[in-house]
Amino acid sequence: MTTHDRVRQQLHALEALLREHQYWRTDEPQAQLFTSNQPFYMDTMEPLEWLQWVLLPRMHALLDAARPLPEAFAVAPYYEMALAADHPLRERLLESLQALDALLAGDAC
Repeated sequence: MTTHDRVRQQLHALEALLREHQYWRTDEPQAQLFTSNQPFYMDTMEPLEWLQWVLLPRMHALLDAARPLPEAFAVAPYYEMALAADHPLRERLLESLQALDALLAGDAC
């Protein structure tokens, strides 16, 4: 299995996790939410919204176009800070994001 395949598999697992815990939105966000110039769109989106509306689509677009994937990638540390310690999805989400980070860093098998 190629790195691209493993990354896509991890993206699908991340989406499934959000859906399973009812954090997946079916209504499209308003266009102004995408005008942020802040990292992770901190001023316009909640952290889990950013995953659904920015990270997942952009990563899938790179994969679909067979483009190079980011190498210096670390999204999990942001979520360690952004999600409250008692957030019901925190630990599972961090595990999934750490796995994605490792794949993109070339540290995962």
